[in-house]
Amino acid sequence: MRLVVISGRSGSGKSSALHVLEDQGFYCIDNLPISMLPTLVTQTESEEKLSRVAVSIDARNLLHAFDNIDEILHQLPNDEYRLDVIYLDASEEVLLQRFSSTRRKHPLTSPHLSLAEAIDQEKELLDPIANLADLTLDTTNMSVHELRSQIKMRVADKSSNDIAILFESFGFKHGIPIDADYVFDVRNLPNPYWDPGLRAHTGLEQPVIEFLGNEPQVALMKDDIAGFIRRWLPAFIEANRSYMTIAIGCTGGQHRSVYVAERLKEEFADLYSNVQIRHRELSNQES
Repeated sequence: MRLVVISGRSGSGKSSALHVLEDQGFYCIDNLPISMLPTLVTQTESEEKLSRVAVSIDARNLLHAFDNIDEILHQLPNDEYRLDVIYLDASEEVLLQRFSSTRRKHPLTSPHLSLAEAIDQEKELLDPIANLADLTLDTTNMSVHELRSQIKMRVADKSSNDIAILFESFGFKHGIPIDADYVFDVRNLPNPYWDPGLRAHTGLEQPVIEFLGNEPQVALMKDDIAGFIRRWLPAFIEANRSYMTIAIGCTGGQHRSVYVAERLKEEFADLYSNVQIRHRELSNQES
């Protein structure tokens, strides 16, 4: 049995993530009380058609469960289940914008608690489960379409004994991805931005690919990053790590980081079955 627990702050995309898993054949339960997880596992372990189950848990379920979240999640009564805890989050500014635009009511708001205060309180309530997450996704800069794609590729399509690897390019001037496990800085490499003929192109386009491909430092940097990952990734797999997000950053996230992330993705796709790529700043332009 595979059990996926989805949690996160309201407005971060939990419902969208659960809908993706339902579309992919998971038996889904929205807003399940966390205390009922052991019963759910016991009752579904003999049902072949319920071999993949996903549940969402929000802050209201954790109001009285601070002390035993770890025990409930990791001591469920079934030795043959595989548990993945997925935590979704977004910046407070974006969460405020999302609630304001949809005019939805935050589950923790009250006559004595403003929306901003509810968002802050929810983060504190969810910290215990956030600290247990196998995969954290920052949806601040994601469209609904991109979130659905990430959930499908990294969670739904992932086999139970495989590690899902994401190479993500980004620009330091837009902030470091908060969901990255490793961050590599490639701002020391030759920058195509300073060539007027290359500035408008990205690391996905042939002029920039040729420029960076002819620079020895770029190949050395890529090989060193790849060597580090190859050296240590098996240790994470042996420790039952299911997800790994590796972020590659340059100044604007348009050229060098995109190019290096693409080369790393190509290399590791030959070694592992679930390797994905995301170019954060290019995705923002498309959306």
